[in-house]
Amino acid sequence: MADVIQLLPDAVANQIAAGEVIQRPASVVKELMENALDAGATQIQLVLKEAGKQLIQVVDDGCGMSETDARLSFERHATSKIRQAKDLFEIKTMGFRGEAMASIAAIAQVEMRTRRTIDELGTMIQIEGSTVKSQESCQSPVGTNTAVKNLFFNVPARRNFLKANAVELKHAQEEFIRLAIAHPDVFMSLHHNGNELFHLPISNQRQRVVAVLGAQSNQKLVPVLEETDIVRLEGFIGKPEFAKKTRGDQYFFVNRRFIKSGYLHHAIMGAYEDILAKESFPMYVIFLELDPAQIDINVHPTKQEIKFEDERLIYNYLKVAVRHALGKHNITPTLDFEQDNSFNQYGPNAGAEQSNIQRDYGASKGSSYGNNFGNSIPNQPKGNKDWEKLYEGLKEFNPPAGNESGQSLTIASSITGSSSELLSSEEKEIRRPYQIHVTYIVSQIKSGFLLIDQQAAHERILYERYLRQMDNQRPGTQVALFAKTIQVNPADANTLREILPMINQLGFDLQEFGQDTFVLQGTPADFDQKLDEQKVIEQLLEQFKSNLEIQLGVQENLARSMARSTAIKRGQKLTGEEMEELIDQLFACNLPYKSPTGRKCFVTYELEDLEKRFKA
Repeated sequence: MADVIQLLPDAVANQIAAGEVIQRPASVVKELMENALDAGATQIQLVLKEAGKQLIQVVDDGCGMSETDARLSFERHATSKIRQAKDLFEIKTMGFRGEAMASIAAIAQVEMRTRRTIDELGTMIQIEGSTVKSQESCQSPVGTNTAVKNLFFNVPARRNFLKANAVELKHAQEEFIRLAIAHPDVFMSLHHNGNELFHLPISNQRQRVVAVLGAQSNQKLVPVLEETDIVRLEGFIGKPEFAKKTRGDQYFFVNRRFIKSGYLHHAIMGAYEDILAKESFPMYVIFLELDPAQIDINVHPTKQEIKFEDERLIYNYLKVAVRHALGKHNITPTLDFEQDNSFNQYGPNAGAEQSNIQRDYGASKGSSYGNNFGNSIPNQPKGNKDWEKLYEGLKEFNPPAGNESGQSLTIASSITGSSSELLSSEEKEIRRPYQIHVTYIVSQIKSGFLLIDQQAAHERILYERYLRQMDNQRPGTQVALFAKTIQVNPADANTLREILPMINQLGFDLQEFGQDTFVLQGTPADFDQKLDEQKVIEQLLEQFKSNLEIQLGVQENLARSMARSTAIKRGQKLTGEEMEELIDQLFACNLPYKSPTGRKCFVTYELEDLEKRFKA
């Protein structure tokens, strides 16, 4: 039998390596910017087109390369960072594997121009799919200018797996932000499709953090500084009251290298124990400086995972340092972390959309189970003659078969207003809904009872309302007496700018003012005035970015994000009237069974099942 094992051609080997190192445009951004930092650059410009799919260009003023080094940099395992195996445990540079440039050149069209200070002329190299197309001398400023065009041009299957531009840009911005935060002594800028998204002059560490995370973040920062014989801990943590419901603005750096560590994150969360709302995440930017010999960063090609020689010791130092910082700045537990949202928007002035919704969860007054908001009662008599005949036989309601969840509900009537005469005061009191654990609503039905998740239910109500508003017409806007300035970080400003027209379709009057600032001149007519507009916009953007990976339509994403941001929360107390109104509107929805995120809005408990649980 003939031999079957053979060496792969370099081009194929490079494409295999590229599969590990280069997953998306953000991977190229990371590798090129890290090379610029290792070259001693004091200025780095990043230029993207079509979120990096068409062009990723990094221009730096670093040391540059000779003609030989420039050519050799595209060979696999060619590096200036290490010489022997023991160097792997003394790494102080960002790169060291010697795989990045070879991997990039294998799946893109690359043009590099570079020159050293001592050289009169620079070198230009053009490579496509690992094949050198040309190499010649050229005029070039000191430093390196690398342009990566048409990523995955020769691997169409990989290109098809790339996400929408908004998603890929988000990932590229994340890589830029991580490097920018870690190197405040380097000027950095980011341009996308001709627009400058970041312009970060040389500054101190706090100024750089604020420049990246937004001017509003300055008031949220609590400095952390602890130094031991093993490790130096420095950075900033966020005040508990500014914690978010979604992960974001959380950064660990070890020797100025960004890392991901669930273990260290757990230490931070432990330090915040008893002073954070449930399912909330604080912001933090933590730098750990320790001897390179005590860590191993040669764990994964992305170099974002490392191993510590004594991980438990680092964990304890970090937890103590954060607790010390919180105590030093008098951060005490806050009792109420949730927004004081109310159901005022469901009051008598909330408009015809609510006023026509009747009791018995969309059934007792003749409205069809699952209708849209605003559906009036069909054939309702104008006078009082034969008024009671309209409601005959409606004390029980069986929804049509074949509903989405397959659930069969028998809803008992619980009528308010003038029709309440159909029920005695005793019956009404018995059937009045009530809260348990300030989270769930219990509502009696003939066959048992419903247990309703108040937050999930309200999210479903708001989601369908916002979708209708964007599809049909812009709702009324309540003009503010005084305009309010909304400030967001540069990355969020770009996102907000793109979805601004649709946000205004929801009833906001939000206009761009300049750079990262927007002016809010009005809110939707039913907007709860107790809400903090700045916080609502921030939460909206966080939710919107989180949903990008799901690849929802922009309208669905925005409606879902807005619903999550403005819905009542678990832990918020509701009055009896508010609970009844919530139930009314839930069962007037097209899909009352689940929230926009897929969480069940209610669960049915049958009397028969309850009886069985009490039997021996």
